[in-house]
Amino acid sequence: MEQEWINLTPDNLASEHLCCIIRSKKPHPGVEAKREWLAQRLQEGHVFRKLNAKGVVFIEYAPVETAWVPVEGDGFLYIYCLWVDGAFKGKGYGRELMEYCLADARARGKSGVCMLGSAKQKAWLSDQAFAKRFGFETVDITDNGYELLALSFDGRKPRFTDGARRMAIDDPRLTVYYDVQCPFILQKVESIRAYCDEHQVPANLIKVDSLEKAKALPCVFNNWAIFWQGQFQTVNLGDAYFVDKLLTKANGGGRHGSD
Repeated sequence: MEQEWINLTPDNLASEHLCCIIRSKKPHPGVEAKREWLAQRLQEGHVFRKLNAKGVVFIEYAPVETAWVPVEGDGFLYIYCLWVDGAFKGKGYGRELMEYCLADARARGKSGVCMLGSAKQKAWLSDQAFAKRFGFETVDITDNGYELLALSFDGRKPRFTDGARRMAIDDPRLTVYYDVQCPFILQKVESIRAYCDEHQVPANLIKVDSLEKAKALPCVFNNWAIFWQGQFQTVNLGDAYFVDKLLTKANGGGRHGSD
C-alpha cells in the first residue's frame, strides 16, 4: 500500500491538500498560513504524511528540538497530530501512519517518539489510547493532568519544560496563545476577536511566531492555549461560543463584559 501515501515536500507543498480543511479552488486563510509555516518546517525534518485521497488521513511530526511545543528531550520525534476521519476509519490507516513514524524515528537513530496527552482524553489531541497500544506510556505530567506520552527505544525520556508547568500568567485578561500549525486556528482566533470586540471583553491574542516563543510558553501547548483570570483553561481550540460559556460561568451564570 506504499503507493497510496504522499509526504509533503517543498516541490509538492503548493499543489497537495492539507487534509484538515480540504479546499479545491477557493483560498482559505488558515490553509495558506499553514503552507507558509510548513515551507520553513520541512527544512527542519518536519514530516506531513497523508493518504493520497480526498480525506482526513494523516500524521504530522517533527524532531522535538524544532517542534513548536514546550517539551525537551533531545533525540525524540514529537507527534502534533495523527488523524483518520470519516469513511477512512477502521481500515488500518492509523496503524500504518504510526508504524511509519516509529520506523522513521529508528531510521534516524532517535531515542523515541512522544506526544501530548491527558489523564482524560481531550478534543484536538490525538487518540492516546491508540498510542498506548504501541507501547506509549506517561513519562511526565502536570499538576492539572496533562501528560507527556512517549515510546522510548533506549530508556531516555522527554519532559515538559519548567515553564510549561506554570499554568498561570500575571495577566487577568482572556489570553490566547496560538500559532498557525493547524488550519482551523485563524478562524477560531477571529471568532474570539469579534466576540470580545462586540462585548467589550479585554483580550490578549498572542501569536506564537517562533520556536523560541513556543519553547518558553507558560503552559502545555500543541498549537493553542487559553487563559482566563491568569489561570490556564485548555489546549482545545475554542471560539466565540466557548468564550461565552467560560465568561458566563465565571460570572455565576450572569451576563459579562460591559454590554
